[in-house]
Amino acid sequence: MKPGPSSERAVILAASERDAVKTAHLIKEAGYYANICGDLAELEHQVASGAGLAIIADEAIRTADLAGLTRWLNEQPSWSDFPIVLMSEKGGPERNPEAARLGRALGNVTFIERPFHPTTLVSLVAAAVRGRRRQYQTRQILEDLTESEDLLQTALDAGHLGALELHLPDFELEASPTCKAFFGRKPRDPFTYQDLLDAVHPDDRARRSEIVEQTLRTGADYRIEYRNIWPDGTQHWVDVRARAVRRPDGNIRSLVGVCSDITARKTAEIEREALLAQLAAERTALAELTATLELRVEQRTADLMKEVAARERAQEQLRHAQKMEAIGQLTGGVAHDFNNLLMAVMGNLDLLRKRMPEDPRLRRLVDGALQGAERGASLTQRLLAFARQQDLRAVPVDLGALVRDMSELLERSLGPRITLRLDIPDGLPAACVDTNQLELAVLNLAINARDAMPDGGVIEIRLAAWQAKNDQARNDQVGSDQVKGDPALQPGNYLKLSVVDSGSGMSPDVLKRAIEPFFSSKPVGKGTGLGLSMVHGLAVQLGGALQLSSAVGKGTTAVLVLPVATTAPAVESPAPAAQKVKRSAVILLVDDDPLIAMSTMEMLEDLGHRVIGASSGPHALDILRSDQEIDLMMTDHVMPGMTGIELAAASRELRPHLVVLLATGYAELPDGTQVDLPRLAKPYHQDQLRERLDQLLGQGGGQLAAAASSDSLAAPSTLSPSP
Repeated sequence: MKPGPSSERAVILAASERDAVKTAHLIKEAGYYANICGDLAELEHQVASGAGLAIIADEAIRTADLAGLTRWLNEQPSWSDFPIVLMSEKGGPERNPEAARLGRALGNVTFIERPFHPTTLVSLVAAAVRGRRRQYQTRQILEDLTESEDLLQTALDAGHLGALELHLPDFELEASPTCKAFFGRKPRDPFTYQDLLDAVHPDDRARRSEIVEQTLRTGADYRIEYRNIWPDGTQHWVDVRARAVRRPDGNIRSLVGVCSDITARKTAEIEREALLAQLAAERTALAELTATLELRVEQRTADLMKEVAARERAQEQLRHAQKMEAIGQLTGGVAHDFNNLLMAVMGNLDLLRKRMPEDPRLRRLVDGALQGAERGASLTQRLLAFARQQDLRAVPVDLGALVRDMSELLERSLGPRITLRLDIPDGLPAACVDTNQLELAVLNLAINARDAMPDGGVIEIRLAAWQAKNDQARNDQVGSDQVKGDPALQPGNYLKLSVVDSGSGMSPDVLKRAIEPFFSSKPVGKGTGLGLSMVHGLAVQLGGALQLSSAVGKGTTAVLVLPVATTAPAVESPAPAAQKVKRSAVILLVDDDPLIAMSTMEMLEDLGHRVIGASSGPHALDILRSDQEIDLMMTDHVMPGMTGIELAAASRELRPHLVVLLATGYAELPDGTQVDLPRLAKPYHQDQLRERLDQLLGQGGGQLAAAASSDSLAAPSTLSPSP
C-alpha cells in the first residue's frame, strides 16, 4: 500500500488550543497535512491508525501516563521507527533532564526549543515525512520479498525439493524441514553441519569432501549424489546441488542449493549394476583379480575412516569438556548469587515466624515459604556440585561400609519391585570423599536406575579397585560407547563404584547429553535434570570422574571413579556439644550485600548479641584498629577489594586471639589456600547460626586453633534425587 495524506500527516498535541492551531497552520502552509489532537488518548489513536509524525509539547505530557504510547512505539514492526518532534521551553536533553527522560521513553525524538522560527519547524516536519516515506518504501520491499519467498517455497514443495544454505567460513548450516526429512530428521530437530557429516555413509565421505573442497576452491557448482544413514539405521540416497554466493570482495559467502531423495532410483540402478557386475565376473577371470584389488582398497579406506573417526571422537570429547566447563562457571556464579538471596529470605522468614501472632493460617504460609526456600537451597547445592564449587570436606572413607550402611535407605527408596544386590569385596582401600555428598550421589544414581525399570528389576552396586596408568590405557579401558566425566583424569589408584541396572537404557543422543544441567529424558515435572550433573560435578571436584555406558533395551551402568585415600579412615567420635552462651557478645559483621547484612544483623540481635556492621574489609579493619571491644568477627568471603580470607589474615595481625567465622556457600577459595577458619555454609537458619556461635564463643579466644579446625556446618539439603 502506497503512503497517502493520512499516513504522512502530522498529529499535534500542544499545551493550548491556540498553540496547536498555530502549529497546524504553519505545517499546512508548507504543503503538509496536519491534525490537532485534544488529548493524549486521541493522539495515541491517530498514531496507531497511521501518521507521518507526531508534534508534542512537553507540557502536554509532562505528568501524563505514556504507557499506551510507549507500548505502541515498542511494538512497531521492524521497518517502522515513528518520528516525534518534542517542543520544549527548556532546551534539549543536554540541558533539560525532563527532556532527556521523554527522549528515552519515546525513542526517535527530535527536540525543538520554543520560541522557534517557523522555518525550523517546517524543516523538521519535511525531514520526518521524508524519513517516514522511506520506511513505507521499506515495508513494501519486505512485503514483496515475503511474496517471492512464498512463491519459491511453493515451487520447492511442488518439486519435492529441500532447501539448504551453508554459511562460510564457520560452516553453519540452515536446512528446511523437507531437507531435514531427507536425512531422517523431524522439522523441529536440530540439524547442524556436523550432523550432516556424521550422517554421510562412510564409503561416500571422502568423495563428498573432495567435491566440497573443489567447489570452495574454484567456485564451480556443487553437485553430488551420496548415501546417508538415518538415526534408525536405514540407508537412503540424496541428490544435492548448490551454487556459490559471493561477497562484494569476491570471496564465497555461502553455498545455496536444494536436495532431493533419490533412494528409489538409486536402488534400481544399484540392482541393475549388481546384475551386470555378476555377469562380467562370470565371463572373465580378470574381474576376480580386480575384485581382490578393490577389496584391499576398501579395507584400507575403512582403516583410514576409523582413524578419522577416532580423531573426530577425541575432538568431540575436548569440545564437550570445554562446553561443560563454561556452563559450570556460569552455573556456579548464578548459584552463588541465588544462595545469597536465599540467605536473606530464610533469615527474615525465621525472624518473622518467631514474632508473628499465633495464627495457624499465617504460620502455615510462613512454613510453606520456608520449605520453598529450603528446596531452593537444595537446588543451589546441586548447581554448585555440577559447577564443582560446592564446599566439600574430603576424608578417608570405607566405601564398602558406607554402601552397606545405606542399603536399608536404598531399599526403602527403591520400593518392593526392585531387588538390590551388593558386590563388595573385602580388603579394598579407603577412598578420599565427602561422605554426605557421596551418599546423595549414590542415592541419585539408584533412583535413576529405578525409574528406568518401571516394571521392576535388579539394581547391582559394585565396588572394585582400579589403576589408571596413562591416557591411552584409560581410553582403552573406557569403551567408545561411554561418556567420560572428565578426560583429564590423572594416573593413579582409584576405586570404581558402579550402579548397574537392566532397564530401558539410553540412546546415543541422550547418553551424550546425560550430564548436561537441566537436561532430562523424563516427562515434565518428573525431574529437574540436575541429578547426573551433580554426580558428575562431585566426582570431578573430588579428583575422579563419572563414566556412563548404556544401550537401548539393555540397561545403563554408571561408574563413579574415586581417588584412593593416602591415609586410613579416622575412628568416629561423638562431636562435643556446643556450650550455650548466656552473655551478650559483641560481633563484628562484615558483608558487602546490604540485604544479607540487614537480615543477619536482625538474627544476631534477636539472639541477644550486639552487632557492629561493616560493608567491606578495609572498613572492618578500621573498626579493629579502634578500642572497641569485639568478641567475634563474622565475615563473608567474596567481597570487592578484600576477600574474607584476606580480612581474617589481616585481623590476626591486629587482634591475634579474635575468633573469626567465615560465612559462605561457595567453594571459591583459591587453589593452594590453607583455610584454618571455622565456616558456616550459606544459606543457614537462625538455629544453625546460634549453634555455631555458641560453639565458638563457648570455646573462648584461647582455643581459637581448636575452633578453626572443627567441622564447618553443612548447608541444609535433602536426599531428593533428580535425573
